[in-house]
Amino acid sequence: MKMEKIYDAIVIGGGPGGSTASTFLARAGKKVLVLEKERFPRFHIGESLLPYSQRIFREMGVLPELEAAGFPKKFGAQFHLGTGAKSLNLKFSNGCFTKEPMTFQVERAKFDDILLKHARKSGAQVREGWTVTKFSSDSGGVTVAAKDESGATETFRGAFLIDASGRGNFTGNLEGLRVIHPKLKKLALFGHFENVALDAGEKGGDTVIFRLANKWFWIIPISATKTSVGCVMDQAEFSRTKQSPEEIFNGIVQSSAPLRDRMKNARLAGQFYTTGDFSYENRRLVGQRLLRVGDAAGFLDPIFSTGVYLAMYSAKLASRVVLESLAAGNDGARRMRCYEKKVSRAMNFYWEMVEGFYTTPFMEALLEPTEKYQLLSAVTAVLAGELEGGWKLYWRRKMFLLIVRLQRRFPLLPRISFD
Repeated sequence: MKMEKIYDAIVIGGGPGGSTASTFLARAGKKVLVLEKERFPRFHIGESLLPYSQRIFREMGVLPELEAAGFPKKFGAQFHLGTGAKSLNLKFSNGCFTKEPMTFQVERAKFDDILLKHARKSGAQVREGWTVTKFSSDSGGVTVAAKDESGATETFRGAFLIDASGRGNFTGNLEGLRVIHPKLKKLALFGHFENVALDAGEKGGDTVIFRLANKWFWIIPISATKTSVGCVMDQAEFSRTKQSPEEIFNGIVQSSAPLRDRMKNARLAGQFYTTGDFSYENRRLVGQRLLRVGDAAGFLDPIFSTGVYLAMYSAKLASRVVLESLAAGNDGARRMRCYEKKVSRAMNFYWEMVEGFYTTPFMEALLEPTEKYQLLSAVTAVLAGELEGGWKLYWRRKMFLLIVRLQRRFPLLPRISFD
């Protein structure tokens, strides 16, 4: 086992969070090592981006490469009842608080590969096929042990460690920090399909959500021919059903007329997947010279497509902490506390929305939009990724959630049925 040279930062994971952090640090002239256990391109779920991702792409200098990749453009999102009785079409450019009107729908194998290659071109040292096995930190820095695909082990030393290990949650699991959300024990059944019926024109790039009684479907176009389609449901219900994941998925599709219409000519293109471990957070997002970003900080149910955006948003903040701490010549403890508060606030911002989504009153409020007090604009901005809109967004979001709470007891808005 040999000791490598000292890096300014070591990054665990080369997904969107790891690529973003390493790109910002490398472009600032810092020595960065990225240790990624897989080899890209590789399959990954979470294909719908939020419009405010565009700002980060511009700052990273990767936007031209993404534009050239030919990903479908996403201008809005649609929410439908599975019965077809009611729906909401959100167009991001219509919200008066939304400053980013569009983004991309992406096939993650291609998208993540572009970001990681961009990090390498920006100056980061990237090692694919390297699995981190342990880490430690002290007042002077961090030590990371990792092994390559042959089993050969090396130890690396850095000033700071950024954990972008995704739902593998490497450092959080080692420290026993993961807390599963007690009410959101879900799993997803999904695959990539061809010949899914999409809307014509600009709306053909929308994320389309179908809300059923206790589950929901996503439809996300990710290329000219492929569409990601998935169902999020309770783990307990899945366990009770004595069928294969694909049989369960197809049975739920057949239970909804609008879904049947969308999927009547669809053909599975590749493998069908099942994934669990939904909705958790770590009790701490930082440690000694350590910052956790993206899903290594916490994972929210994907209903509002926040995963990639929160990963990149937190990675940008984490890189700033590292740069400022290196400039100051200290361990950045105070900055890390501020980072933890800011990222926790961003995650909590969406936790309330995610928890509400599984209740009938929330859907009754969402599907009966009003521009009174500019509430619809505020909801549109939140779903676009506006996290720094200040008081003008905060109180409107709280008012929307207050309406949801009142709706539980009083029929302020028309009632809906999932049957």
